[in-house]
Amino acid sequence: MDKKVYFLSDAHLGSKFHVNPTDTERKLCRFLDFAKQDAHSIYLVGDIFDYWFEYKKVVPRGFTRVLGKLAEITDSGIDVHFFIGNHDIWLTDYLQNECGLIIHHAPIIATINGKHLFIAHGDGLGDDSLSFKILRKIFHSKVLRFFFAGIHPRWTVALAHAWSSHSRESGAIADFLGEDKEFLIKFAKEKVKKQPDIDYFIFGHRHIVLDFKLNDKTHVIHLGDWISHFSYAVLDEDGDVRLEKFDG
Repeated sequence: MDKKVYFLSDAHLGSKFHVNPTDTERKLCRFLDFAKQDAHSIYLVGDIFDYWFEYKKVVPRGFTRVLGKLAEITDSGIDVHFFIGNHDIWLTDYLQNECGLIIHHAPIIATINGKHLFIAHGDGLGDDSLSFKILRKIFHSKVLRFFFAGIHPRWTVALAHAWSSHSRESGAIADFLGEDKEFLIKFAKEKVKKQPDIDYFIFGHRHIVLDFKLNDKTHVIHLGDWISHFSYAVLDEDGDVRLEKFDG
């Protein structure tokens, strides 16, 4: 394969933490225009939306620029993979049917340009705290989702964005904590013991830009975000992954 593969996560479109949400969406569209010039595929690794909930007949208002651009790219024959994150868990088939995205509800291992990549948003991996397990179980409950869908969006959307804001303001996102405290690095260390052929772990979720060398073969890539970093990773024709920042 003589084309590149692009990875991006944590745009959190719709979040109040964007200085100008419309400008961020336009910038993301410019990035997609840039990537499609030489992309074999594009991986959106979770939390692209700050909140996304699909009702049977209704989807969230907004994001028309990005959704249209994604549909344009998939119509051109470029695969776009979409991983659910902890902010955009609640989707069904809209993005798949209307935009042509390939939806992933769980981590995958992909072989690209001769390299083995473990790709996941990252939430729920390596974090054994009881509070997080309970919260994750609540968010992934089909029963609770059914009842949540019965509440008018004027309440649910406001509640979701308030929760997201509280999470960020209370310190849920932090700088690099060190090798021994980063859950995703700890997870990768255990995973690579069982699957030593993995060359790269590609993670979102943490909002840090990091290429951590786990051993002589394996790297752990944290993709950063599109709130403050505007970062992405690219896998080139030789199978090397590098982190970049988009200034376009």
